[in-house]
Amino acid sequence: MRWLLLPVLVLWSACVSAEKLSIERIFGGANLGGPSPNALTIAPDGRHIAFLRGRADDQFQIDLWLHDVKSGKATRLVDSAALSEGKELSDAEKARRERARTAGSKGISSYRWSPDGKRLLFTLDERLWLCDLAAPASKRVRALTPKGMDVLDAKISPRGGFVAFVSKQNLYAIELANGQIRQLTHDGAGAIHNGEAEFVAEEEMGRRTGYWWARDDSAIAFERYDESGVDEVERSEVYPDRTVTLRQRYPAAGRPNVTVKLGVIAPAGGEPRWLDLGANPDIYLTRVDWLPDSKRLAIQRESRDQRRLDLILAAADGSAQTIALSETSDTWINLNNDLRFLRNEDAFVWASERSGYKHLYVFGLDGTLRRTLTRGDWDVDQLLALDEKKGLVYFGAGREDVLQSQVYVTRLDGSQADAPRRISEGEGSHGAVFGEDASVWVDSFSNPTTPPQVSLRKADGKLIAWIERNELKEGHPFWPYRDSLVTPEYGTLKSESGEDLHYRVYKPLGMQAGHKYPVFMNYYGGPGSQFVRKGWGNYFEQYMAANGYVVFSLDNRGSPRRGRHFSDAIFKQLGKPEIADQLKGVAWLKSQPYVDGERIGIFGWSYGGYQTLMLLAKAGKEFAAGVAVAPVTDWTLYDTHYTERFLDTPQNNAEGYEKSGVLHWLDGIESHKLLLVHGMADDNVLFSNSTKLMAALQNKGVQFELMTYPGAKHGLSTPALRKHVYTMITQYFDARLKPAPAAP
Repeated sequence: MRWLLLPVLVLWSACVSAEKLSIERIFGGANLGGPSPNALTIAPDGRHIAFLRGRADDQFQIDLWLHDVKSGKATRLVDSAALSEGKELSDAEKARRERARTAGSKGISSYRWSPDGKRLLFTLDERLWLCDLAAPASKRVRALTPKGMDVLDAKISPRGGFVAFVSKQNLYAIELANGQIRQLTHDGAGAIHNGEAEFVAEEEMGRRTGYWWARDDSAIAFERYDESGVDEVERSEVYPDRTVTLRQRYPAAGRPNVTVKLGVIAPAGGEPRWLDLGANPDIYLTRVDWLPDSKRLAIQRESRDQRRLDLILAAADGSAQTIALSETSDTWINLNNDLRFLRNEDAFVWASERSGYKHLYVFGLDGTLRRTLTRGDWDVDQLLALDEKKGLVYFGAGREDVLQSQVYVTRLDGSQADAPRRISEGEGSHGAVFGEDASVWVDSFSNPTTPPQVSLRKADGKLIAWIERNELKEGHPFWPYRDSLVTPEYGTLKSESGEDLHYRVYKPLGMQAGHKYPVFMNYYGGPGSQFVRKGWGNYFEQYMAANGYVVFSLDNRGSPRRGRHFSDAIFKQLGKPEIADQLKGVAWLKSQPYVDGERIGIFGWSYGGYQTLMLLAKAGKEFAAGVAVAPVTDWTLYDTHYTERFLDTPQNNAEGYEKSGVLHWLDGIESHKLLLVHGMADDNVLFSNSTKLMAALQNKGVQFELMTYPGAKHGLSTPALRKHVYTMITQYFDARLKPAPAAP
């Protein structure tokens, strides 16, 4: 059925729609992708699947839902609007949501299962709640913490006896049998934080927690960080009704980071035991895991230059520790979450890029390589599940097509390293969540013509039941706009060094032969994010295609999932191979008979905004206009872990920082070609990046347009701000790229 849909949609895309997408509709009302569940998890007992979902009338109001596997019915478990007291979120929670990219949502942002699958823990208005599935509906939900006790990062212990959480920079535990709350740490205040992840851990390392339960509930390992040595950046957050001057601890490139300790404490309280992280305090604590025996911890320690990662096995009582293995690189180490300890063997599964591609291996606890689980010129995305009883390993990858995400299985004994078996069905993007025993998994699937669909699958990939079929038919939120759906085309170009560069192009809706159209180039281009993929589309790109633009995107060197040779091209100087590759895309566009090469506009956000500035600076004559939202302009202003990964420190690579910065190339930016956009309370890419650029352009007499957003963070995350910025972007490009109507 899925493939029968494709030719129909291609036919639709050639028609002129009676109802086109609007910016208002994209960022208001129901999710255009349909009632798609997200944050799906399978209950430990396998009887239910929980998920979060926005309202039919408000995609940003998030409720907790439950799918009963036996009956196949889904019900709303917690009405977040009814339970909410409308509390203003604390600054700590606002910052956490900004790091997690959920700042625009209201209601429930996360939840956790109890180990018996009978209860769900969730946080609403920073208050902790427990939902008992066996209780009557009127008594199902109860508060675990009092009003005013702001809660962060709550977790039920592995055996279900306790709940831990962070409040006001200290770690707490609740004994569920009697509801008693215990404060476990007491020195959290000011620059001292217990149980929290520091800024760069959340933003750059993919670690959003600062504590870890032992598997037998006996202890909690926790991070204590001290940011007193981190530079304070004085900045103003400008709001509509006030200006607040803040002194933010921001670890800029080449400057001090936080100092970190790792402690172990019992949930009943007492003095923590501090583990040895080495003689050099200038390191990153990247990951912490407990071994199955609950007596040892696996600590991943990364060097400041990010070219060495040590896996340390340490006794929880501090009595002994060893370095099980070390990963080294001439450029940088990419972190992952793929460590799994085996129960039936004194060994662990480990992901490494030592071959030039990310693959899975089994190592003994002594660090000896025992076998290779995957192999080839392709990257493993992530380890999804282990089934030790059957000797199977499940993982995600784009093995046959890097534009897709598929699910595979291979043997734990290494016998299928060269030939894993794909178990996901359908060409496109699959996101998989496995149950604890790996006997079933939830598949979230989409492709450019299929909105997100969610199903429950057997271990071999066979369909058990639909959780959300989400067919594009009458009643679907996208149904009124079906005639304006443009199916993208994909292709490759060659970089100057011979690598394939993947691109995606949407041709204008109702395109006429012999007519030349303006181009809207949209990209990210930075490390860690692949932009060109075969998934359900970007609505703004669809909107621009429906309004007469050729929409073009290309993934340049430096982007992921292509092996280390492809990503490492940016090492020591940013904005060089990326720009060369994007210009290959521009040359291809100008060779197409339907493209007006004099009317090409470029747009990017964050690293993409940086790319816009560098393209205008290095090759401005190729473009008619560009929009840069929240761009980095000077890499000495950005944070340590991200920037130093690619550029080293300013002290060691002054020329690389100079040539990677926009200001070095400023003479190339022409007047009347730039719209600069930035939130005035951005605590990620600081607003000073744009003020520095503004001053430099003004001193050179370069005219540009500017839009700043009072009180807004990096993502301009509220629906109102999103509507405003995308309306402005559209109007800006229309004014510069579309010819004026002919005189009557």
